Amino acid sequence: MTPSQEDFIVLPVPEQKVNQNLITSKYVETQLQDFAKKMRERTAHQKEKLKEDDLSSPEASPKVAAPAAVPPQPEEETKKEEEHYCDMLCCKFKKVPLKEFLKKMKLPSNIDSHTDGSYILWLLLVTIAYNWNCWLIPIRLTFPYQTPNNMKYWLIIDIICDIIYLSDMLMIQPRLEFLKGGNKIIDPKEMKEHYRTSIKFKLDLMSIIPFDVLYFILGFNPVFRINRTLKYTSFFEFNDRLESRMNKAYIYRVIRTTGYLLFVLHLNACIYYWASDYEGIGSSKWVYDGTGNSYLRCYYWAVRTLITIGGLPEPQSTFEIIFQLLNFFSGVFVFSSLIGQMRDVIGAATAHQNLFRSCMDDTVSYMNTYSIPKLVQNRVRTWYEYTWASQKILDESEFLENLPLKMQLAIAIDMNFNIVTKIDLFKGCDTQMLYDVLLKLKSTVYLPGDFICKKGEIGREMYIIKQGEVQVLGGPDDRQVLVTLKAGAVFGEISLLAKGGGNRRTANVVAHGFANLFILNKKALSEILVHYPDSEKILLKKAKLLLKQKAKPTEAPPPVKGFALLVQSKEETPKMLKALLGGSGKTSLARLLRLKKEIAAQEKDKKIEGVEYQGNEVAEKQVDGAKSKPGDETGKIEDKLKCKSTPVTEGVSQPMPNALLPRGNTKESLIITMTPSSNAEEEILTVEIKEKAQ
Repeated sequence: MTPSQEDFIVLPVPEQKVNQNLITSKYVETQLQDFAKKMRERTAHQKEKLKEDDLSSPEASPKVAAPAAVPPQPEEETKKEEEHYCDMLCCKFKKVPLKEFLKKMKLPSNIDSHTDGSYILWLLLVTIAYNWNCWLIPIRLTFPYQTPNNMKYWLIIDIICDIIYLSDMLMIQPRLEFLKGGNKIIDPKEMKEHYRTSIKFKLDLMSIIPFDVLYFILGFNPVFRINRTLKYTSFFEFNDRLESRMNKAYIYRVIRTTGYLLFVLHLNACIYYWASDYEGIGSSKWVYDGTGNSYLRCYYWAVRTLITIGGLPEPQSTFEIIFQLLNFFSGVFVFSSLIGQMRDVIGAATAHQNLFRSCMDDTVSYMNTYSIPKLVQNRVRTWYEYTWASQKILDESEFLENLPLKMQLAIAIDMNFNIVTKIDLFKGCDTQMLYDVLLKLKSTVYLPGDFICKKGEIGREMYIIKQGEVQVLGGPDDRQVLVTLKAGAVFGEISLLAKGGGNRRTANVVAHGFANLFILNKKALSEILVHYPDSEKILLKKAKLLLKQKAKPTEAPPPVKGFALLVQSKEETPKMLKALLGGSGKTSLARLLRLKKEIAAQEKDKKIEGVEYQGNEVAEKQVDGAKSKPGDETGKIEDKLKCKSTPVTEGVSQPMPNALLPRGNTKESLIITMTPSSNAEEEILTVEIKEKAQ
């Protein structure tokens, strides 16, 4: 952009009048003078540029910064970097320095055997080495599979297994954490001491004793490696850790039990080949004849013997008979034990399903005993089947009762805390109070068409939709769908805190499909709020606001149609007249006749009162005139006046009009008031007669 003449402003410097009374700074004055001088020079320079039509900016254009010069590196550092690269196939590959690699591969100072996944992987490697020794040592002892030609391969694998054993004993096991008095010990010295004093260390030490050195004296005999099978503690520890981390542990238990059975058959096959070799291969019908694959033939014989299938040739010699008897006894014991273990594993895997089936069968038999209708029975069966299919358990609360309270709370927070925090009624409340609410929620399943709550009933629960949809019904016939609520929605929360008749349901709520809801009871919430008074005040305030917001709106008058447009609409009956007519506002013929009779009776009473009033005036005049006469005549006149002033005869009560004052009475006043009743559509009329203050 090129600057114009308007862009530059000339700042005139006014003459300074120095006040002698003011104390000024010489430094500030010099700075201001320098600034004003520079501004004048800049203004003069711009004027010259404009005259010469040169609109270029006076400031020089910024030059592109030259790349920073790389500081020279010493030759020693460059040599070190070059050492990290290796030439291979005309390419350079960077090698990771050994120190950095060791830092990355450095083992932690302590290992948690229950939660560390890398420790389970290490146990898997140890288990593979252990199984190698357990399965291959018997084969190498009995079958002629270890020969001088393949001896080096056997030795290489044996050395690898020994290295794994040593690494586990020296590097991994001394770093395992342990509990002491309820505290987790992570001190290296204490962990090493704990491992050294354990039975596991003794077995590991015995399993690693190098009896293989006797190879050089007695020859290569696998019997010197039989002590490697003593490291069984790591094998069983791996099974326990793996089962605790699997979702369906019973599958691994079945596989493990099957492995036990195969291993027993494997040992029996090895022993049978050793017996055949001792008796002489092919010397009789009972021993192995030496044809085919020796291991498969012996394994087949072991399966038929241990499972007692039969069909085997009869033993001939005493050794063969004793061997067969011992084989039968051990086969029955081992096989029955494994079958029982397999039954327990499968039974534990299907325990919940068996409980579900037994509950369903008991319920069906109960309904058949009392002749419950088939429609109800089908709905009960549907509820059982859907509940099992959706959550694999009939009552979640029974399952969680076995856990500590803190763990129950942790599970409830992960599952339902986000839903509870979205409820308007609970916003701003204490977090700990919400945690207590989570523990009180109860899960319930509703079938399609089930009424969750009905209009007019007393509300004692609040509902949170966990899964499914519900419909709110209304309208003149209570069948119109007003709104459909989905998962995460809440309804019925006002009834938890409403008082004085405000806890009645205002609409019908029906399950649209299968709906899983959380229910919070009013009693449970009251027990919680006892410990949280501040939250209770917040809830009461919010309940009042929600009641006002959700108050029933005034119904609009129905639309006028047809000939009703020609007739003028009737005015609403006044409230005073409604109260006199009984509060309904609808007058009937009988009520009007009754009202007419009351008005006629009141007029008649008025006439009688007028006559009495005139008689009283005449009597008073006569009394005044009679006062001058003797006393006998005066008494007679008073008796006559008394008779005239009593118009009511004995035994007959004359009706007095309600809410009317006698004519001429100026000492009393009539007060009429209207007060609202408990029913919002009615008002109470009260009439009072009070004496005026003098």
